[in-house]
Parts: sequence; structure tokens; C-alpha cells
Amino acid sequence: MSIHDYLIDHREFDWRSFFAEWTWLVSNEFTVWLMNRFGDLFLVFDDGSVRMLDVGAGTLKQVANSRDDFRAQVDEENNANEWFMIPLIDQLVAGGVTLEEGQCYSYKKLPVLGGDYTVDNTCVLPVAEHYGAFGSIHKQIKDLPDGTEVVIKVAK
Repeated sequence: MSIHDYLIDHREFDWRSFFAEWTWLVSNEFTVWLMNRFGDLFLVFDDGSVRMLDVGAGTLKQVANSRDDFRAQVDEENNANEWFMIPLIDQLVAGGVTLEEGQCYSYKKLPVLGGDYTVDNTCVLPVAEHYGAFGSIHKQIKDLPDGTEVVIKVAK
């Protein structure tokens, strides 16, 4: 197993446009370091800290003090499985759900809205749609108390 089996090459992506819906959570003072196949990002900030943008949860949390600290922590406990979603990606690949260039795994129902981290709740989306749609949803619900009922209307 190689960690690269759980990552997406993100070097050619237009991050400025992808982050248009995430500016409420993420400042412009970071470098995109790693991207797992569910589009979650590991960002390195000016202070050297590594923070994970979890698209399903709509959160940005520090996971390491530096890249070296991240490398040390990834092998601890269940970090690699959680950060890179290894068991779920293994199930998807075994079931024939693969990604084309510019795509990532995504959610039929966001986990923050009650969706599960399961094969049945997974779909494949273009990366731009993944960030645009979910950034917008998270922005709209960020201040709601837990348990608030939400109705999503898709505008065409």
C-alpha cells in the first residue's frame, strides 16, 4: 500500500476559484499540501502548522505543528485511516468506483447533515463542483445549532 493510492494530484487545480465558497473559513495564507480522494485538504499555514479542511464536516482543524510533525503523527493510532479515509476508499475501489482526472469522491448527503461515511452515500463529482456546492452549504448552515432541520433547495 502506498499513501499515494489515497491522494489526488492537485497541482493543476485552480484553487482560487475552488475556495471562493470557503473564504468564510479559510484565509488566503496557506499552501495546499495534500488532497485525499474525498477532497479533504491538508493545508500548510504561514506558521508551519498543518490543518485539515474536512469538506464533509465543514471544518478546519489543526492536525500537526509542522509537516515533520504530520509525518510522525500519520502513523500513530488510526490517523492515516481517518485522514485519508483508507478503509472507505479501499471499499470503493474494490467495488469498481474509480476516479477520472479532475474528479473526487463526494457525498450524496453531507455528513454534517446526517450522511454516513459509507459506499452507499458516496458519489463521484468534479472537484470544482465538490468544493463549490459544499462550501456554499456549509457557509449557510455554519451558525445553526446542532439538530436544526435544514431544507436544501437546488437552484438551476
